[in-house]
Amino acid sequence: MSMAIQGLVNVNLGERSYEIKIGNGILSKISQTVKSVSPDARCVIITDANVNAAHGETLRSFLDEGQIIHSTIEVPAGEQSKSWSTFQQVVDDILATRLERNDLVIAFGGGVVGDLAGFAASVVRRGMRFVQIPTSLLAQVDSSVGGKTGINSSHGKNLVGAFHQPAEVLVDLDVLKTLSPREFRAGYAEIAKYGLIKYPDFFNWLEQNHHDVFAHGAGLAKAIKTSCEAKAEIVAADETEAGQRALLNLGHTFGHALEGYTAYDGTRLVHGEGVAIGMMLAHRFSNRLNHCSMDDVERVEAHLKAVGLPTEISDIPGALPSVETLMSFIAQDKKVKRGALTFILTKGIGKSYIADDIPPCEVSGFLMDQLNK
Repeated sequence: MSMAIQGLVNVNLGERSYEIKIGNGILSKISQTVKSVSPDARCVIITDANVNAAHGETLRSFLDEGQIIHSTIEVPAGEQSKSWSTFQQVVDDILATRLERNDLVIAFGGGVVGDLAGFAASVVRRGMRFVQIPTSLLAQVDSSVGGKTGINSSHGKNLVGAFHQPAEVLVDLDVLKTLSPREFRAGYAEIAKYGLIKYPDFFNWLEQNHHDVFAHGAGLAKAIKTSCEAKAEIVAADETEAGQRALLNLGHTFGHALEGYTAYDGTRLVHGEGVAIGMMLAHRFSNRLNHCSMDDVERVEAHLKAVGLPTEISDIPGALPSVETLMSFIAQDKKVKRGALTFILTKGIGKSYIADDIPPCEVSGFLMDQLNK
């Protein structure tokens, strides 16, 4: 397997700084990574059934070449694995391997596996180091970077977790070739998000080059690297989301509510699709509040539709949610303060901001209109 590093991004967090290595065949660097992070470490790979079947043997062969002792814990694929029961099983399985604090957890999968494995690593023996090897586009540009880990609760998404930074992130472009078109599109929603948050030139570039990104051309590495740089810059300035890091949640308050209403059923809605609809709702709501123009709303919608992403609540298969259902999930969102709702809204492409005093009646009225379109 040929290996070429096409991008290197530093996440600057003092003693917890780390590198994101991006390129084709980067999986082959795993033994070198393990030895640089913790010489003589043994490893446990946490992965899901789909990734294990597609790429597990490849990863294990590279660890064997490096004479690194390893075991594998497999969880079911899908959002349902971000649960208390699966988390408990993973923690028990790690403890059963007799790994010690200087050994390593390897998160090998999409966002679900990364969040689950990172959270387990944060609590086993009061904190083990872990390496992120994200295998979905969404995880490569978003969830694997920045140290947010966690699981879902019946009360909402990602309500239980910890900030626990990885020791290194390996982004292998080759593993994306086994990703379904739907999952690739879902990951692209998070790429578009960075342009919409504060990088309008990047959004312009995506409008011109999305065909090359989807064709796995040179634009794919550039889009991933630019996204990781954007996230690294924001995380370095605000690691624990005390302020501006919340901008990364553009579309997520609405999106998480939509995921909650589908009970995290990936056949109906996957995370990136929820984010795409959520970003549209955030732009329409901003327009309703006279904060951004209808031209901006239409431009965002045109781009998301051009790549095949959903843009309306009614694009989700099955019965529409009630306003009350969505509002109950929004009220549980981590960005709520003393009952006033916090949303990431926008004054135009690349001009997002934190609005932390939105009256619930404004939101419910808006959602009523969206559901009755």
